Amino acid sequence: MEVTRPDRPPPNVPAHPPPVSRAKSRPPPPAPSPATPATGLGFITQALTAPASPAESALRPLSFADFSGQPKTVERLKVMVGAAKRRGEALNHVLLSGPPGLGKTTLAFILGHELGRNVRITSGPVIEKAGDLAGLLTNLEEGDILFIDEIHRIPKTVEEYLYSAMEDFRLDIMIDQGPNARSVRLSIPRFTLVGATTRSGLLTAPLRSRFTLNTRLDYYDRPTLEGIVRRSCGLLQVELDDGGAREIAARARGTPRIANNLVNFVRDYASEKAQGRITQPVAAAALELLEIDAAGLDEMDKRVLRLMAENYQGGPVGLGTIAIAVGEEAETLEEVHEPFLIQEGYLARTAQGRVLTPKGYHAIGLPPARAGQPTLL
Repeated sequence: MEVTRPDRPPPNVPAHPPPVSRAKSRPPPPAPSPATPATGLGFITQALTAPASPAESALRPLSFADFSGQPKTVERLKVMVGAAKRRGEALNHVLLSGPPGLGKTTLAFILGHELGRNVRITSGPVIEKAGDLAGLLTNLEEGDILFIDEIHRIPKTVEEYLYSAMEDFRLDIMIDQGPNARSVRLSIPRFTLVGATTRSGLLTAPLRSRFTLNTRLDYYDRPTLEGIVRRSCGLLQVELDDGGAREIAARARGTPRIANNLVNFVRDYASEKAQGRITQPVAAAALELLEIDAAGLDEMDKRVLRLMAENYQGGPVGLGTIAIAVGEEAETLEEVHEPFLIQEGYLARTAQGRVLTPKGYHAIGLPPARAGQPTLL
């Protein structure tokens, strides 16, 4: 049977849900432990995997005019936003993919700001059952944006409920079990689903096909990152010269989130050792303290490269073997470290496993291994 959206909310759903505050959309990260090494071991990994901090959220742009980089994606979104505002309709569904830290969450907030709509944030692993999804969708208002981070990790049983929600804006919920089981159809407001994923290949074809726009975010070039560094320092009221901006941008791995985290650390270093002014020597000294070299490689990157060179003659070697040897999760290596190492040419991914390139040998100061098997002659 078909039931329109009731005047009274379903059980366990508040009649007037509190507005979502952008500043509180994600819980702040736990306070650092006193035992955390001062050298910043794993700084890149922590920056890309930890929840957004209040300091990072304060640096996020809230309009297309303030957003730097990703020109193709921004132009596509501008077209969709302009058309939706002109028709007075909800924005079509959008899928953003790419490595972490490139601005997928920021773009979701920008869409909400440009459209004048609320942005509600959740994550794929958090939605464990259909009731969780129903609670989210029934609390939305007309035209609101639901942002699901790591959408590829939604359970497949829950994902099927998204199909009708995205296409027909309705939910078919099963009530009771056995002979008393019955289906109730709930109408939900027309909303916009913005999905973000670091591994678009894990999305099922039915879910991917329901997004009007599927766009990928790429790493940023250095001039763009320099502009982001200058903007962040301006917001933080930190004195910065051109050399300092270039030094931070060069070691940020093409990622704005890392750049902003480096800015915060270099600011602290400069306030303690350089009267608060960030110059090229000051930035270089601060980032050497974090064990991030001039190419943006951190201690874990070099540990992976050195392991492959010394223990496996440059490969091929499987990702699971590397993960066990360096004491890191395979998923973290694949999502955080590998994309940068492969794109910059330090590693190559083959059917047999990961292979170290001559550039990878050079990064750790070792000569490339000889190709081919040794002969008896």
